[in-house]
Parts: sequence; C-alpha cells; structure tokens
Amino acid sequence: MVPTSPLPVRTSVGTPSPAAPSTEPAPAEVCRSRPLDLIFIIDSSRSVRPAEFEKVKVFLSNMMDALEIGQDATRVGLVNYASTVTIEFRLNTYYNKAKLKQAFSRIDPLSTGTMTGLAIKTAIEQAFIEESGARPLHQNISKVAIIVTDGRPQDKVEDVSASARSTGIEIYAVGVDRADMKSLRLMASQPLDDHVFYVETYGVIEKLTSKFRETLCGLDACDLRHDCEHICVNNNKSYICKCRVGYILNTDGKTCSQANGLDACALGHDCEHICVNNNNNSYICKCRVGYVLNPNGKTCSQANEVRSDVSEDACMCEAQIAFQKKVHHSIQELTSKLDDINRRVQQFRFR
Repeated sequence: MVPTSPLPVRTSVGTPSPAAPSTEPAPAEVCRSRPLDLIFIIDSSRSVRPAEFEKVKVFLSNMMDALEIGQDATRVGLVNYASTVTIEFRLNTYYNKAKLKQAFSRIDPLSTGTMTGLAIKTAIEQAFIEESGARPLHQNISKVAIIVTDGRPQDKVEDVSASARSTGIEIYAVGVDRADMKSLRLMASQPLDDHVFYVETYGVIEKLTSKFRETLCGLDACDLRHDCEHICVNNNKSYICKCRVGYILNTDGKTCSQANGLDACALGHDCEHICVNNNNNSYICKCRVGYVLNPNGKTCSQANEVRSDVSEDACMCEAQIAFQKKVHHSIQELTSKLDDINRRVQQFRFR
C-alpha cells in the first residue's frame, strides 16, 4: 500500500466528533431492519497489521447484530482486496447469521497494494449480480457497499464509483488512520456527511458500529417523534407530513388547511333535506319546496302546518260564537213565549 502523509485527527465529514460507541442496543420497537443486498469491500493490504485486521472482522460481525439475515431479509457478501481482489463469499452464500459471523472470522489478509478501484469494479460485475444472489431491480431491494480502507488507492476510483452509484448502489466510505479523504469523498454517495466516515485507528473502529446500525437498521422516524398535524409518512431515514382528504399541506410542511373548493357536503352532513356548500369550505342546510327550516338549522317542517293550526282555531272560534248567539236568541224567544203564556193564564183566572 502506498502510504500517505499523516492527517490531523478528524471525524466523519461534516460531524463535530467521532461516532460514540453504543452503550445499549437500538430500541426493538423502532428498529426495523430493512432488507438489503450488502457488500463489504475490505482493504487487507500489508499496512493493515494482523491485529488490526482482526478488529475489522469484529467490527463487521458486530454490525450483523442489528440486521435480520436471511434469504428474504438482508443478504451479505464480502470482497477482500489488496493488489488482487478476492470475493470471500457472495450474497447467496450464507442466509444464517451465525454462519455468516463464522465466515467473517475465517477471512485472511492478502498482500501489498491497494487496488480499490479494481475492488469496486469486481463488486459491480461479480458480486452485485443476480447469479451471486443480488435480487432483481423490480423487488426494490437497496444495494449497499461499505468500503473500509486505510490508505490511498493505487488506481482510479472516481469513474468506477460513479458507475456503481449510477446502477443504484449506495456507497459508504470508511477511512482509517492515513486514509486519503479526497478518495473517500470521490467514492461515497451523496450526501457526503452521511456516507463518509473517519476513525483514527483500527483500535477504535468499533465506534462506528452504532452509527451503521442506525443507518442500516432503518429507524421508523414517525415512531420516534414527528410534528405533523395530520399524517406522518416515513421517508427513508426521515419523514414527510401529509393531510387528510379535503386538506392541503401548508408551506411549513407540517400543518394543514382546508382545500379550496372543498365539497363539505360530500364529506358528511346532517341536513334532513338539502346540503349546500358555501364559500367557507362548510355547508348550510335547506328544505324542499313546501317546507321551512327549523331553528336548529338542520331539520324541516311543512310550511302550512303553523298556518293550518291558526286557521282551524279561528274557524272554531267563529262557530262557537255563532252557536252561542243562536242559543241566546232561542232562549230569548222561549222566554218571550213563556211570558206571553203566563199573561194569558193570569187573565183567564180573573174572569
């Protein structure tokens, strides 16, 4: 491997400090492992001492704890490189996590040289193919490559990395010790802040374990927290807000307002007869011909019901008065006749 001049201590691009070691496992209720076709591309040139290479293997093995390994879950392969490139195992070699970890422990370092570009090319042409266990594009399984290196590549990496990314492979670049940061940036996917990492020595590479667990596990951002007014929708490692039917998302991307032209009646109403949309994205109730709206603004009554009652009362009153007048007149006639009969009786007695 061609050494580079020592670099000042730095961390993953764009972050203020190295990733802290995980003190406890990711919460099971929010850590949902997403299926991946995952290929590790590992620099094992002579500059990587045997003890350091053992730490790399432990790092890879620990990362598996956050993933569900299986034929229908995450599949893992490994490309080992120095001046030559060896595919240690392919995506369809191991579907069992325990056997996969054992395979990591059996990997041996190679020799001198750092042909990183050749290793990426081999991964594209021989590892990320269906014959080696990569799943077809129509299944929409994410393809991820994680490159771990501690030096400057001896071949070109920019074009071959761009070619890999253009096929849908997401590339993470991990630099150790005197790794060339410019090369790491040329290899990694955008945004670089999320795809380029640096650690000072192989002795602290395990600090990245929790970072990659979070990245590869696939956190449910909506379950963690959100400030959407209506609906939260997971979007990769973040979320977006959506609104219920009849509403539109405001410019803040969080709150919702009723949409113009909203059919409030179609959404549901409690009018007895007719629902009419108004300009306030609400509705009013109206009644059919011959009916009037009751004070509750919802139900209807026949328009002549009140008038009928009044008319009937008036007619009844007039009939009663006429009847009373007729009775009174009859009584007066009878009284007059009785008075006349009474006078005649009196006159007859005096004779």
